[in-house]
Amino acid sequence: MFYHLFYPLAQYHIFFNVFRYITFRAVAAFITSLLFTFFIGPKIIRILKVSRAVETINDEVPESHKTKQGTPTMGGLIILSGILLSTLLWNNLLNTNILLLLLTLLWLGGLGFLDDYLKNFLKEKEGLIPRYKLLGQVSLGLILGTALFFMPGSTDITVISVPFLKNSFICLSWLFIPFVIFMITATSNAVNLTDGLDGLAAGTISIACFGLGIMAYLKGHSVMASYLNMEFLPEAGEVAIFATSMIGTTIGFLWFNAKPAQVFMGDTGSLALGGLLALISIILKEELFFAIIGLIFIAEAGSSMLQRYYFKYTRIKFGEGKRLFKKAPIHHHFEMMNIAEEKIVLRFWIVAMLLVAIGLGTLKLR
Repeated sequence: MFYHLFYPLAQYHIFFNVFRYITFRAVAAFITSLLFTFFIGPKIIRILKVSRAVETINDEVPESHKTKQGTPTMGGLIILSGILLSTLLWNNLLNTNILLLLLTLLWLGGLGFLDDYLKNFLKEKEGLIPRYKLLGQVSLGLILGTALFFMPGSTDITVISVPFLKNSFICLSWLFIPFVIFMITATSNAVNLTDGLDGLAAGTISIACFGLGIMAYLKGHSVMASYLNMEFLPEAGEVAIFATSMIGTTIGFLWFNAKPAQVFMGDTGSLALGGLLALISIILKEELFFAIIGLIFIAEAGSSMLQRYYFKYTRIKFGEGKRLFKKAPIHHHFEMMNIAEEKIVLRFWIVAMLLVAIGLGTLKLR
């Protein structure tokens, strides 16, 4: 909104020219989303408490989680509000990528809200039927993949940059749309699985988003992109601004979500944030870069899949199911090893920072 209101005034006064700069709007978007999250957070938490939208702890998590019973959930509403406000204020709303990101935010946020609503208000233990949730994710992936595939542009969206090799790309061609469906579905579910400890998901998401934000800024800056031998994507700068809105909001949410958590993000937040991370990487053609910096999400989802299939395999082969991990996802495995929750979360954050450093370190190898 501010971009559309004030930038045209630059012809009358040089001050308004500042709204043209990505760096200015990115910093402003971060501050706006952070402060708004601080402001709106206590109000939404209070509403959730009054509405009794609180967490119900199941028997599949470690015993120590019983103390979290009754903590408000659906805190993803705080995250959705912060990102939405900041984006509407500071982004170029005519940018197609931003419109697709907003669609993803509202679509997956709404899907997660429906799941949380069924669990916490209607007391449906399983929430939204899994196949319906999957259908919602696949449908969004199909819409996004089709829109990006047929979107007019000077660059081929179906290619993927290879981080460790110079001038190397993987061309997906007609496989691009199924790939987008997979990315949106897999990443939103993986981030959802990561949201199991106080502050774990919010911290790792903000760190991964920082890496994607840096990449978006570099690819959207013609001089930087040329220097680093990367493809110049003129509209990527707006994606960098959107990424800073996500960072500000998730850090602001962490203020309330750090142990002992005052609120959980629930599927309302985790599904939306996962889908946004996936879409940003697709827009930037940096899916492999995202696989590096988001390795924690892959490990969380992979550990759950390995646990399930190993149990089924051993039950068929030996007549008794065995577990590969003490519990899954893998952060629960470490809990069962009597490692304090705070230490697990902090170590995951450190690993996430290391992964981002490795990912960004590959830039000079191109």
